[in-house]
Amino acid sequence: MLTLPISRREFLGISAAGTVASSTWLSSLASAAGPQRPPKACILLWMPGGPTQTDTFDMKPGTPNGGEFKPIETTVPGISFCEHFPQLAKQAQELAIVRSMSTKEGDHARATHLLRTGSLPQGPIQYPAIGSLLSKELGRDDAELPNCISIMPNTFLSAASFGPGFLGPRYAPLVVGPAAVASADYRQILKVDNLSGPPEEVLNARLKLLEGLDRPFAGSRPGVVTESHLVAYRSAVRMMRSEAVKAFDLEGEPDTLRDAYGRNAFGQGCLLARRLVERGVPFVEIALNGASQDQAIGWDTHQNNFEAVKQLLGVLDPAWGTLLADLRDRGLLDSTMVVWMGEFGRTPQINNTAGRDHFPAAWSTVLAGGGLKTGQVIGKSSDDGMTVTDRPVAVADLLATVVTGLGLDPTSQNLSNVGRPIPLVESTAKPITEVL
Repeated sequence: MLTLPISRREFLGISAAGTVASSTWLSSLASAAGPQRPPKACILLWMPGGPTQTDTFDMKPGTPNGGEFKPIETTVPGISFCEHFPQLAKQAQELAIVRSMSTKEGDHARATHLLRTGSLPQGPIQYPAIGSLLSKELGRDDAELPNCISIMPNTFLSAASFGPGFLGPRYAPLVVGPAAVASADYRQILKVDNLSGPPEEVLNARLKLLEGLDRPFAGSRPGVVTESHLVAYRSAVRMMRSEAVKAFDLEGEPDTLRDAYGRNAFGQGCLLARRLVERGVPFVEIALNGASQDQAIGWDTHQNNFEAVKQLLGVLDPAWGTLLADLRDRGLLDSTMVVWMGEFGRTPQINNTAGRDHFPAAWSTVLAGGGLKTGQVIGKSSDDGMTVTDRPVAVADLLATVVTGLGLDPTSQNLSNVGRPIPLVESTAKPITEVL
């Protein structure tokens, strides 16, 4: 039972005087209630091209489909990862591996749209990306930083699945950097242009002039487009004037921590994601587009799969492992869900160019943090990896798990661009209760 440093008689006296809000009672209540829990957030590690499940989290050693890599034991008995995940293997207790994802979409564009919006690209409804949906539900209108930030997104495969859709420009992501490979110069890639403005008096004069022009224009042309324009400018100015904008400056971080993440675009992008979540941004995504300059869509390993995946895991493992440890050390892991996924998996069979092709029938995703029940595997694929043999998970089920794990109601609705109410997740979805 909560005991407050104030008596019932004192409370009634304060209430009668109408001064509850200005008294010390509310601050006493907050103090007695203990430290506030951090707000919920989500970090999406997006793997464009479709990562191979057979060479990461669902290995098939000793079979024709097993490939070149060997499994290693993890901190959870009975769960093994690829040998190129040494850091993640030491943190398996923080991960829930879903080995039974199954869809019917083997085309990059359609599958990307499905995983990122929960819908196929068809019909007149413009479905929003998961980041825009979550930022609307979890974000604040008065936030100093954007509520949705996308780092190095690869929109080439499906541009529509990265936008706000029917939610409108207000919920569009701030894009940081082009779709760069990990070996690109992260100091240029992760730079946000135009964050510093002119002297304050000059900025104020310009804003006053802009406001004088905008007011009559907006008054004579009301509507979503005009309002979105005004909101965008106000948000940009608020961010420029905010101390929180220092989140984009990584130079203040210890060299040892930056080295641990990896001195590459993806590793430093993960560090940036931690800094943004720490400052209240509810959704951040980072794409691992490739490890070297010849991998524009790195996980699309139709050829030389094993060399490409080895390079990719060499970037992914230290960045992901350090991100989990960093969030945990700062008390943020329980409130921050980390999701690892691509648009589909890759064929268990190895083709005649030492590659693996598109494969949506049985593949893997991974969830971590966010107060989930981790240290477990959900579902199972057959010995040859060709089919799901236990606990199939659809895309809608995965998205419902993410939404529910973040404390949201998947059945809550938004009004679409055609006037139809659309739930956050398809109504037939069934969250993975084992991890919630």
